[in-house]
Amino acid sequence: MAGRRLDAEEHALWRKVTATVRPLHMEPAAGADRTDSSLPPPSPAQAKARAVPETARQRALAVPDRSAAKPAPPPVDTLDGGWDRRLRRGIVGPDRTIDLHGHTLASAHAALEAALASAIAADARLLLVVTGRAPRAGAPGRGLIRAAIGDWLGASGWASRIAAVRNAHPRHGGAGALYVILRRRR
Repeated sequence: MAGRRLDAEEHALWRKVTATVRPLHMEPAAGADRTDSSLPPPSPAQAKARAVPETARQRALAVPDRSAAKPAPPPVDTLDGGWDRRLRRGIVGPDRTIDLHGHTLASAHAALEAALASAIAADARLLLVVTGRAPRAGAPGRGLIRAAIGDWLGASGWASRIAAVRNAHPRHGGAGALYVILRRRR
């Protein structure tokens, strides 16, 4: 891609930037030529890194093996198998519904908090949250509410009253909606 030429001020700024950048790969690519005089000479640390054999460098950058480490415990889910079966079959209907289509992230977050407060005050058991489908590949800006809803529910002041979150049955919105199952008051 042909670009415009840099003026003297931009060229000086570019030289300052390139002087502070450390290359990802210490060895020049095959066929590359370092005869460009505008590049600063390698620093002593760069020269030392070039002198280290490739295998030692690979060992230093290798990711530690975590296969022996304990797996993280599964998230605490307080639903029994009967609840999950009824949700999968669509037998249970929502007590309350909130539709977040057309909201901005801020207004959707506020509406979700208000719906949770209302559902908990009414001692509702199942809240249906319609978020819209997850984003399609290559579709920028879609699915932001759906992506953020898990964080919102986890950070909510009502998080201790949420028993579980499940995908909705197709008759209640399918992939575009979620069930938020609330704990009863004790």
